[in-house]
Amino acid sequence: MTAVERAERTAAADALCAAAWESVGGPSTGAALVAVGGFGRGELAPFSDLDVVLVHDQMPPEVLEPIASQVWYPLWDSGVNLDHSVRSLEEMVTAANADLRVALGLLDARHLVGDADLTSKLRTTMLAQWRRTARERLPDLRALVDSRHELMGELAHVSVPDLKETEGGIRDATALKALVATWLVDVPHIELERSRLALLDVRDLVHGVAGRATDRVTPELWSDLAPLLGVADDRAAQMLVRELGRRIAHLSRLVWRRVDDVLARRSSPAAPRRPSLTALAPGVALAAGEVVLDAKARPAQDPVLLLRAAVEAAERDVVLAPPTAARLARECPPLPVPWPAEARDLLVRLLASGSGLLHTWETLEETGALQGFLPEWERIRLLPHASAIHRFTVDRHVVETCIEAAALIRRVDRPDVLMVAALLHDIGKGSLTEHSVAGEPIARRIATRMGFDADGVDLIAQLVRWHLLLSETATTRDPDDPMTVGTVVDRIKTRQALDLLTALTEADARAASPKAWSSWRAGLILDLSRRTDAALSSGSSLPPVESAPVEIPKAVRKGGVSFAVEEVADGTRLTAIAQDRVGLLSDLSASVAMERLRIRAARAWFQDGYGITVFDLAEQGIDPARLRLTFDGVASGRLDPATRLRGRADSRAGKAPLAPSVDVRPEASDLATVLEVRTTDRPGVVYLVCAALADLDIAVRSAHVGTLGPQAVDVFYLQESSAGSLSDRRAAEASHAVRKALEAPRDGA
Repeated sequence: MTAVERAERTAAADALCAAAWESVGGPSTGAALVAVGGFGRGELAPFSDLDVVLVHDQMPPEVLEPIASQVWYPLWDSGVNLDHSVRSLEEMVTAANADLRVALGLLDARHLVGDADLTSKLRTTMLAQWRRTARERLPDLRALVDSRHELMGELAHVSVPDLKETEGGIRDATALKALVATWLVDVPHIELERSRLALLDVRDLVHGVAGRATDRVTPELWSDLAPLLGVADDRAAQMLVRELGRRIAHLSRLVWRRVDDVLARRSSPAAPRRPSLTALAPGVALAAGEVVLDAKARPAQDPVLLLRAAVEAAERDVVLAPPTAARLARECPPLPVPWPAEARDLLVRLLASGSGLLHTWETLEETGALQGFLPEWERIRLLPHASAIHRFTVDRHVVETCIEAAALIRRVDRPDVLMVAALLHDIGKGSLTEHSVAGEPIARRIATRMGFDADGVDLIAQLVRWHLLLSETATTRDPDDPMTVGTVVDRIKTRQALDLLTALTEADARAASPKAWSSWRAGLILDLSRRTDAALSSGSSLPPVESAPVEIPKAVRKGGVSFAVEEVADGTRLTAIAQDRVGLLSDLSASVAMERLRIRAARAWFQDGYGITVFDLAEQGIDPARLRLTFDGVASGRLDPATRLRGRADSRAGKAPLAPSVDVRPEASDLATVLEVRTTDRPGVVYLVCAALADLDIAVRSAHVGTLGPQAVDVFYLQESSAGSLSDRRAAEASHAVRKALEAPRDGA
């Protein structure tokens, strides 16, 4: 729906209200129909509600009630969704004083029919009251906005954006208009209105494509939206819409920082009329809470002035004035190649500035300044992540990784390398080549241009190439197998590089999502790093680094089973111990699944004839006695897991599940046959795999179970029950049996 079509729809709704008023002989004085909310702003879209208030000036109820009921019925009969109320002018003022949301809605009140003077009086009263109480009410508005952002995320970056409620959405644009109405701060009106109207047009198209009132753009809608938006494909459609959200979010952050400054300063008679300048660095000053240029600045003669201004803003967590950034982007000469040491040091300081980096980096992007010194950024700008575990688009994830890495620089001896590697670790995304492979030569080229020495260039390129090595190896391989540590040592040759990689891995995971750096995953990764460090410290030989032995309870030594639970910050750690046998892990995982407990990760191993399994579960308050009863029933055959778990397939309608991937990894171990399983995460996956293996009399000597977004990634170290790795034929049989078990149709699938 275009702006013209929206106006026509709104005019039709206006006429409908006027006709209903006239049909019941609505009075011309003392009462009026007033539109509020989106209808008040003339933003009526397909499937929208009509928000109408019958405002009156102390008219008696016996006069009002017949009019109101007779007005609403024709509107209901027309089929529109009507949200209505009856209030006196005094009641409206009282409601606005008591409820901030009501006050915001009435700022856009629009006359429909009846007493126009009464509507005008309502608007004038609301605006005057808003301006008079703005200093007291803006902190509450800020709290509302912040809580909504925290809940909904940012339109530019969340995987399923809500065009209205997310940061940078339509509601933010409305809040900015309310800030303008206070007369305390200014907003770039033209840019705001252009972006707001464009976002309204997108919402209208979403309504049409979805066939219902919705503000959420689900993944399947992008391809249908693309031709309607005049772009080539779904990715281009996402880029266009997310760019609108980013622009509004940037304006919102900028204006709210100015509001904070106004509220903090609280104008006084002694305040100077002209803002004072506080010198920060050569050519750079602070004025009214924003970094600007001073009178001595000569951008045309100072190629590092842009980075100098950005660093001062980020380290102080203040606004880099957009006009200043735009001027510097236009007037500063290009940095020489290789960069001078000052430029490189300033970039590292900028990246290591912590939380202040985000807003400054966005200003550099919005003003085109970033393109001048890092043109490769365009590769990943607003690029959606393919993995569901990521909460941000690629570019925002990279900035968040830098923020996380800034807190880890004390752990490494080359913080400059760490920060630039954090900036470039995903620079290879957006092509068909695996991103760490594609990113290595790009990172090497950029680091060389930035003037790093040969060792620094090699380290940065190495970190970009292997930034997934620790996390993938730690979560999918047996840490007690010497080849696991060998996998890392073959690629990371020095303790210096290992320290940098460990810090980058942690920063990358923390920036991705809480699930990516859970206590479980963190423990696995840091343990692998420790083992690798021990191997590197000893030279070429790999010393055996054994897991700490687990104490076997007396009940288990007598033939029983032990279930011990330990609540952790993000769930429960369940340790199960029993005499080892073929099928033990199958029975344990079946018991957990039957209790409807979600396995986020698990590790199983063999110790002195006993099987030890540690589950990382999402739930808390787990009763070990109940689990033991379920396990006894499964182990004795009284409970059939196949029957109990039937019908718990993935219920996401309309989406055919991907076929499971079951692969033998001969390079992963010399001691066992390694089977890697990737499939849709659902209850009973580990049980299905282990039961299929038990039917072949194959023992699971070690298992490493993990969940990344919607995918289960499980690795099993297999041996014959009589010991020894599997022959090629047996390995093929195991792979086929597991794949068949996972592909078997299930009720509800």
